[in-house]
Amino acid sequence: MNVVVRKATEDDFPAILSLVKALALFQHLPEKVTNTIEQMQEEKAFFNALVAETEEGIVGIATWFFAYYTWVGKSLYLDDLYVRENRRGLKIGSALLKEIFKTASAENCKRIRWQVSNWNKPAIAFYKKCGAQLDDECMNCDFDESAINHFLSAGL
Repeated sequence: MNVVVRKATEDDFPAILSLVKALALFQHLPEKVTNTIEQMQEEKAFFNALVAETEEGIVGIATWFFAYYTWVGKSLYLDDLYVRENRRGLKIGSALLKEIFKTASAENCKRIRWQVSNWNKPAIAFYKKCGAQLDDECMNCDFDESAINHFLSAGL
């Protein structure tokens, strides 16, 4: 099987969103995906993605953005790394991750950061095998759009 990893284009947005939804389903959180193709097009200046493509189409994605962390400086935040279940074990995730590392290196990033669910043992094992340092001290703090508006109107 021939796998091509390439930078995504707007034409790939439907396939990318489909894989994002598949990832959310895998995470048992399908209701959390509120993004749309139209929103992706409107916000494309903030959106970077790689796709892994085979003869059957796009089977994997890596999405990222650049961030600045005051402790280390310019960094790359890997938001999603996902390969269709029927294509796992074929080193597609490794190929996507390698391209992410090449991007971070070319952009002089001081760190690459991402999250992994604490129950996703195969992913944790893969990341450890790659040399990732896993941090069990930090927790996510999220505010969705409704919560942002509520906070602003609460007068805290």
